[in-house]
Amino acid sequence: MIALIKYNGGNVSSVRNALERLNVSCVITDDPEMILKADKVIFPGVGEASSTMKVLKEKGLDTLIPDLKQPVLGICLGMQLMCGSNEEGNTKGMGIFDVDVKWFPPKDLIPHMGWNTITNLKSPLFSGIEENSDVYFVHSYYCGLSDSTASVCDYILPFSASLQKDNFFAVQFHPEKSGYTGSRILNNFINL
Repeated sequence: MIALIKYNGGNVSSVRNALERLNVSCVITDDPEMILKADKVIFPGVGEASSTMKVLKEKGLDTLIPDLKQPVLGICLGMQLMCGSNEEGNTKGMGIFDVDVKWFPPKDLIPHMGWNTITNLKSPLFSGIEENSDVYFVHSYYCGLSDSTASVCDYILPFSASLQKDNFFAVQFHPEKSGYTGSRILNNFINL
């Protein structure tokens, strides 16, 4: 069973639809027992960091997620909340990844929105994916480069397009909106 974590963030339905296109069923839940029993967990997100973290704390998910042992995939805000501090709302994240989330310097259009290239692919998520593949981004905050960086994108500055540490995987882009490449990444996660 694939559990999609339910909270006040958006995009859960888009991720569910992307999984259905892959003939993968899932359950949308905030029930800790169901999340613990799941084979894989996806933590999607579109929203604001501090209000989302408040909801996760109210449901006890802020302490549950870092202790999960099965493969976990954070998407966009999900990835950012798996990191340390976050400049959006001066939010303390879950600290799974030792990297902070910062606001893009205002040197170009913000948010970073649309298709962009990922390079330096270093994760099983990218099996069968070519260097310089394009994926779809929508974000104003970014995760810096770190030991956990699993791919890089360059917009205003180089940043972590994805992260990986142990059983935790995270992508800043939206695989559910990234065509063939995104479907392949989701499929790779499902088949870990």
